[in-house]
Amino acid sequence: MLVSVISLLAAASAVSAQSSTVTPAPQVTSNPAGAKYVAMLPEKEGSALSGSIEGTTGADGKGVKFAVSFSGLPEMGGPFIYHIHAKPVPEDGNCTATGAHQDPYMRGEATPCDPSMPETCQTGDLSGKHGSVDAMSFSAEYTDAYLSTDPSDPAFFGDLSFVIHLANKTRIGCANFAMVDMDHSPPSYGTVSTTSSSDMAHPSVMPPHNATVSTTATATIGLPVMPSSSTTTGLPVFSGAAVKVAGSAGAGALLAAALVL
Repeated sequence: MLVSVISLLAAASAVSAQSSTVTPAPQVTSNPAGAKYVAMLPEKEGSALSGSIEGTTGADGKGVKFAVSFSGLPEMGGPFIYHIHAKPVPEDGNCTATGAHQDPYMRGEATPCDPSMPETCQTGDLSGKHGSVDAMSFSAEYTDAYLSTDPSDPAFFGDLSFVIHLANKTRIGCANFAMVDMDHSPPSYGTVSTTSSSDMAHPSVMPPHNATVSTTATATIGLPVMPSSSTTTGLPVFSGAAVKVAGSAGAGALLAAALVL
């Protein structure tokens, strides 16, 4: 019992000493409005693990609002921890190559993060500041005041990665952050209309250059329409403006032709 008390006191003393020597991370208050970065775990053969971390500029540019979601975590090995790491994941998917945690103010990992003093934690230690994962599925939302969506800020995370670990720090998944363009959503081209007031085919919205557009109109001005098999007369049938031939002059010509026959 005495040994346990001494150990706790020693740990508390170490944390106190470190907090007095560590450069506190400043709160970020000028992040660009609307900036958003997402990292999504890739599918891996033999693993059910999936999930993502989404970071968006916080209200009034203050900090970053995170949405975290994981599923398919192992039954054993928790509580699971996750951090932003200092390097991106290479093309071969090697999570070890992401290096240490994001730590621009050189806090180090010698002692655990104290969530009651998040400014003294590594900026990338998300689970240290906001809680670890103790279930096979997990989701959370929170705002971290010490991270940035501004590429010029030391606490910028948008070109880095995150790693999720077992409790013993074994790396079981990782993914790179990528910017999401919120101002340019995919265009919507609507439907193509085949009729208009002039009976010509016109698309209501121009489609992309590689789209296939039907050019068949419901009526074609001035062109003959061949009779169907059910038509009983031998005369050709006309539509549109061609019907105007059967006016008063045309009627007399047809009557004269019938008398001759």
